[in-house]
Amino acid sequence: MTQVSKSSMNSLSAPSIDSAIPSVLRSSNIAHSEGRGPDPEVIEIATRRQFSASEKRMLLSEADRCKERGELGAFLRRKHIYSSMLSSWRKQLGAADSAALAPKRRGPKPDAAARQIKHLNRDIDRLRHKLERAELIIDAQKKLCVALGLPTADETNGDE
Repeated sequence: MTQVSKSSMNSLSAPSIDSAIPSVLRSSNIAHSEGRGPDPEVIEIATRRQFSASEKRMLLSEADRCKERGELGAFLRRKHIYSSMLSSWRKQLGAADSAALAPKRRGPKPDAAARQIKHLNRDIDRLRHKLERAELIIDAQKKLCVALGLPTADETNGDE
């Protein structure tokens, strides 16, 4: 049987194969033009599975019940999950439990807008103090120029 198919394959020449391809393409075009439409099969786009917290806890508890040899591997294959997922979920669960048991801060919650206003008011006060010092220095320089008889900036601009 295999010798017959091999001999029949060898008897086909390249031109006969090339001539067969356009006829196949033409027949598929005819199917579309007859009103059947395109192929109804839709290729699904893969999406990553997302597990809720309750699903993660349920899967972790089921995995913890697997005690016998090979039972955990079978469970992972059956649920289509990886052992690394279990370990990361255990870490997340431990972090969530420790956060839930941590003491809560008492008092009003900090307001971001109020904190920003406080910082801006502090900057305004600092800049006002700096401006007052600069004005005092400028006044002292003017008085020194007048005392020494040097021209001041006001007199220099007025001459031009």
